[in-house]
Amino acid sequence: MPASPRSFAQASPNSTYQKKVPPTPILLRTIYLRCFKRPAPYCVAEEDGLILGGCGVFPTAGLPDGHGELVRFFLAAEARGKGLGRELMERTFETARQLGYTHLYIESFPEMTKAVSMYEKAGFTYLDAALGNSGHYACNVWMLKTL
Repeated sequence: MPASPRSFAQASPNSTYQKKVPPTPILLRTIYLRCFKRPAPYCVAEEDGLILGGCGVFPTAGLPDGHGELVRFFLAAEARGKGLGRELMERTFETARQLGYTHLYIESFPEMTKAVSMYEKAGFTYLDAALGNSGHYACNVWMLKTL
């Protein structure tokens, strides 16, 4: 991966993204637990004390053995188009492999064309139906990546 002034951290296993908020461990843990109700790994990218993006892996109920869900993938507008999203995903893929996952699943919407295109480029392929029980009933794009 190209060198960059950004830093990446495996935020305490309970964290998520808040644009332009200093990434304090207490804040990240609180937000993530409110979203997921249980711990899961999450990678955070920050620069000059501001969170630019994040991406995590979650053991969504009902997924087949070895499958996790790529969750809460966010990028601040000023971080887009610079390779940061790809770098976050790659770090998340590596984390998922280390945790023993063989596949990552993601749900989205067709209107999120840039995100869906990024997932395609990262090796996700389309599914005909949802997997697991994420509770995201409005999503109608389902994708899977073999790690």
